[in-house]
Amino acid sequence: MPGMGQMQTDPNAQLAAAEQEMEMVTDMFARINDLCYKKCLIQRYNDEELTKAESVCADRCVAKFFQINREVSDKLAKYSQANQ
Repeated sequence: MPGMGQMQTDPNAQLAAAEQEMEMVTDMFARINDLCYKKCLIQRYNDEELTKAESVCADRCVAKFFQINREVSDKLAKYSQANQ
């Protein structure tokens, strides 16, 4: 019996939601990887490790990706609330 404020949810719905979230995370990782790899990594592999420039570029690229993602999500949420 669910407690106060808790809803009983269908296990199949929970599984579907978890699978959808996993797909979204995997897609986001793939997009970040593709974008930042093309932008930041030198195609000639002279060293085993990332250079300082590559590392800084990749760090900034990922940070910008998440910043823009957060800003777009916030604007979409505000737009959605305004249209309800």
